[in-house]
Amino acid sequence: MPYSRFLFLNVGHAIDHLFMLMFPAVAALAAVEFGASYGEVLRLATGSFIAFGVFSLPMGWLADRFSREFMMTVFFFGMGLAMILTGIAQETWHVVVTLTLVGLFAAIYHPVGLAMVSQGGGEVGRRLGVNGVWGNMGVAASALAIGVFADFAGWREAFLLVGAASILLGFGWMRVIRATSVEGGGAKKKAGTPSVDWKRVLVVVMVTATVGGFIFNAMTVSLPKVLSDRLIDFSLTATEVGAIASAVYAAAAFTQVVVGRAIDKYAIKPIFLALVAGQAIGLYLAVSASGWMMVAISVMVMVLVFGQIPINDTLIARYTPDSWRSRVFSVKYVLSFTVSAAAVPAISLMYDSFGGFSTMFTYAAIAAVVITVTVAALPGRRPASPEPMGAGDD
Repeated sequence: MPYSRFLFLNVGHAIDHLFMLMFPAVAALAAVEFGASYGEVLRLATGSFIAFGVFSLPMGWLADRFSREFMMTVFFFGMGLAMILTGIAQETWHVVVTLTLVGLFAAIYHPVGLAMVSQGGGEVGRRLGVNGVWGNMGVAASALAIGVFADFAGWREAFLLVGAASILLGFGWMRVIRATSVEGGGAKKKAGTPSVDWKRVLVVVMVTATVGGFIFNAMTVSLPKVLSDRLIDFSLTATEVGAIASAVYAAAAFTQVVVGRAIDKYAIKPIFLALVAGQAIGLYLAVSASGWMMVAISVMVMVLVFGQIPINDTLIARYTPDSWRSRVFSVKYVLSFTVSAAAVPAISLMYDSFGGFSTMFTYAAIAAVVITVTVAALPGRRPASPEPMGAGDD
């Protein structure tokens, strides 16, 4: 894959997550302007998260039927326009509509962008790992970006600026795809045939992505509060607890690159088993851990959870033909994002009424055991490439 394409796809992953999280990050600021409570304003973003998951299916279908390059062009321009419209929205219902548009265009990235990153064979695991880190940095940048604008400008100005930046990226992407299409001779996707055991592998991927989505979101959403509760004896400030949580996220994010390189060189199954079995052990230990032991266990669990991310995507790349890979990615992310969204109210309910974070960790540990048993069903051999190697190869 040409470096210029890979760079734009990585930036696209970062802004996909950044833009989706910007309004929740500014909800408190927007609440003052709209004369509403924080909760009322935060709920305005519900449509964007629903669209983010639901529209993955049609976006994957459109990409496989037409052109992934065209869909990514729509992504950059659509996201930019939707963010600008949110920045100038005057009524709360305007915000609901524009944020839903953000979610609709954001739904393009995962089924389309990841299919492009995995296209062409070569070191697929490494590329997906690097791409995953960019996505995580987008998550981390959302709060920082809003904090800067809250101090020096306003939340609307933040939306206008990033929207304009996305449109500029769209023009840059158009230039890149024209140049690389000429260099690559305009190679088209080849139909290919699925690898042996593809049905069994896809069942494993869908189960692990669905159940793993609960673990991932439960840990990422609750970690700051978990650390605040479990480090209460150390009288740390909110800023100090937040810094510890950020350090845990950052350390874990780069695990994707390490795991991506490993699965390019070695068999996936034992690596996958080690990661998910380790999650079960770490989550079980977290049930009663406190103090700095909780911090150490959090690092362990988050490293293993983030390390799992490129494995599912690499399995899809290895076992499915390129011609219908976007649709497979879209199904996977619909399942994962749906369960991830459900994890938030589940955490709230368990924290308030059913034993707090100890209960959450118990259920998460059970979920990790389910994933471990499922991964044991993976075939042990590495498949032949499901697609012929062509002009787009590394």
